[in-house]
Amino acid sequence: MKTLSSTKKGEVVNVLKLHGDGALKKRIMDMGITKGTEIFIRKVAPLGDPVEINVRGYELSLRKVYADEIEVV
Repeated sequence: MKTLSSTKKGEVVNVLKLHGDGALKKRIMDMGITKGTEIFIRKVAPLGDPVEINVRGYELSLRKVYADEIEVV
């Protein structure tokens, strides 16, 4: 299983599945990250937290806790 937090800078990935409990999953979906969404990895901090992504035409910084719950291909 490949998660968003394990991707490298410059990769383009698609969301396969969202994991996590109800509140966490809903928060991720409210940010526009849903199944099938294309995500471009802009930057990754040296320790992996946060991850800066481009999703649905806007830039978003995600904490590693959220990025670990997003399964990508």
